[in-house]
Amino acid sequence: MPPLKTQPSLTERVYQRILSDIVGGELPESARLIQDDLARDLGVSRQPVQQALLLLRNHGFVREAPGRGLEVAPIDTDFIRNLYEIRAVAEGLACGLAATRGAERAAEEGPRLIEEGRRAEREHSVEKLIEADVKFHEFLYEISGNSVIQDTTQPHWLHLRRLMGEVLMRDETPRRIWDQHEDILNAVIAGDAQKAEDLARQHITRTATVLLARLSKQRDRVPVATAS
Repeated sequence: MPPLKTQPSLTERVYQRILSDIVGGELPESARLIQDDLARDLGVSRQPVQQALLLLRNHGFVREAPGRGLEVAPIDTDFIRNLYEIRAVAEGLACGLAATRGAERAAEEGPRLIEEGRRAEREHSVEKLIEADVKFHEFLYEISGNSVIQDTTQPHWLHLRRLMGEVLMRDETPRRIWDQHEDILNAVIAGDAQKAEDLARQHITRTATVLLARLSKQRDRVPVATAS
């Protein structure tokens, strides 16, 4: 039986568009989400917008606004902290397995990913920096040979990308992040599973500490932006 060829539904496309604007910062925290305005801007009826907003609320990106309607939910620091705790374990496991199973591919393809990250850092491009970071970590998941790791961590990336964008758009790029990536890669290439796992866990823990601290600092000094 041949597979069915399906196209994303209109609701799914509206969902992805609004989500992209939230993750990318075009729709900031507490921005009001008016269904009529969104429908007009996207050139659709209200129904797919209403369904997309319901999904976004269920996934934690949108919440009930004071009074009536919906607004972009603030980044939940406790939730993000919990995600990083899970990610530290998954990342350590992935890198340990990658050192055992994927050292050859790491040597062939890894240096190019490191260079992409360093280039984005030199260009001070937040968008490119986030893309390079995601690509590097997903590469490690892939060469670990354990598809469950990638399936488990995939839903987390949207929340983590939003945090990275929120912090990096208003602050300097965290230093040494690509030095840490290169250290992890070298341990994988060397086939040192224990070192790769330890470095990966340390990297994720440090990253979480830096990003959450900077987000807290920003919120202390900058009023939350709103939009209507």
